[in-house]
Amino acid sequence: IGLIPMNSPTSTPQDSTELLEPEAPRRSLALIDDDPLFTPFLADGLRERGLQVTVFTDGDEFLTQSGAFDFDFYLVDLMLPGVDGLNLVRLIRRKGWAGIIVVSGRQDAEVFEDVMRAGADMHLAKPVRIEQVALAIDAVARRIDNARAQVDIWRLDHLTGVLTAPNGTRIPLSETDRMLMECFLAAQGTTVTRGDLCERLGRDPDVEADNFLHAAIYRLRRRIEQAAPVTVPLRSEARVGYTFRGKLIAA
Repeated sequence: IGLIPMNSPTSTPQDSTELLEPEAPRRSLALIDDDPLFTPFLADGLRERGLQVTVFTDGDEFLTQSGAFDFDFYLVDLMLPGVDGLNLVRLIRRKGWAGIIVVSGRQDAEVFEDVMRAGADMHLAKPVRIEQVALAIDAVARRIDNARAQVDIWRLDHLTGVLTAPNGTRIPLSETDRMLMECFLAAQGTTVTRGDLCERLGRDPDVEADNFLHAAIYRLRRRIEQAAPVTVPLRSEARVGYTFRGKLIAA
């Protein structure tokens, strides 16, 4: 991504709060760009502003990674090796409503219309400053948070073990599913550690293999996806645990 390196990537304490408040959960961002000079500079600058940034250098590399569609934000260049940026935007948008910002050096008149029709939230023309990228992410984050506050409400009924999706679909849960969802309900958007989830399921986290928990989470996600045409806001936090990013309340 062609940045204008006007300022050092080192932020002052005041700068580091411009994107996210200190008490806010760290949001994840996939930076998909093959520019060897500016991509590391941008990644470091965004990390200093509170984002968890993972860099991918081409479209194929991104698509083959586990959890490719679990990020909160995507910053995508259009001219990429492998799958190009425009098709990546289409694929990401089909999977959910994460924030997508395209940064492009293309100068043709159709580029803005192309990326917006593909599902991007915003388009920035190269060259850009890191401050512009941070402000764009902040604006998209507000849109996403406001939309979730209005419509993305999940309801868990403790007595019946039924999860109601935002579109009104009622999803009967297995006992294991219900226990997992109760952990996420109690966490209220914060990350639940693998140890806590294993203990809730009656397993010893010191001896239980990771694939047991992976399988339990996979079955929960699949049960919801098969019942309702909605994106499951369940995210894996590397080496830590899992977070339910949607608004979850007791029915």
